[in-house]
Amino acid sequence: MTLLPPNASLLERGFEKATARLSVLPAPLRDLWNPWTCPLSALPFLAWALSIDTWSSDWPEGVKRARVAAAIEIQRHKGTASSVRAVVKAFGGSLAIREWWEMQPAGDPHTFAIVLSLGSIVAAEKSAAYTDAVIAEIRRTKPVRSHFTFTQAVAATGGMQAVAAVRPATLARLSLAAA
Repeated sequence: MTLLPPNASLLERGFEKATARLSVLPAPLRDLWNPWTCPLSALPFLAWALSIDTWSSDWPEGVKRARVAAAIEIQRHKGTASSVRAVVKAFGGSLAIREWWEMQPAGDPHTFAIVLSLGSIVAAEKSAAYTDAVIAEIRRTKPVRSHFTFTQAVAATGGMQAVAAVRPATLARLSLAAA
């Protein structure tokens, strides 16, 4: 069956015949635009299409897919505390935010404090570069006029040995802060 009129030229009929096979090629567009079903090799292109500012091939696959899945929501609420939370959640972490009016005593206007925990990420991803990537994304997502202080939370489990090893480091930190 043809869609060409009866007076179509030989060139038009030849073009129709040559391109007829294109309609049988699979085009899994729904899978390509879904961050959970998109092939890993095509995921950076989907991230680019959704305006994700930074991308690293070193991130775990789950983090890459979560970043792409949260991209629209983050862009929609960029400049708010909820977008900062969404970015950190996409990286597999959690955080506590205290805005300047919630501090005792009240902090400088347009400042906030962040306590970041990357406890659910495996130890290999808890590198300084990974933490820097999370902080860089917080800087891109936060309100432009706001500044923040950063504290990284450490979740430790273990017996007395772990506590005994952490205690001298805590004392050294306190004595350096006092000086």
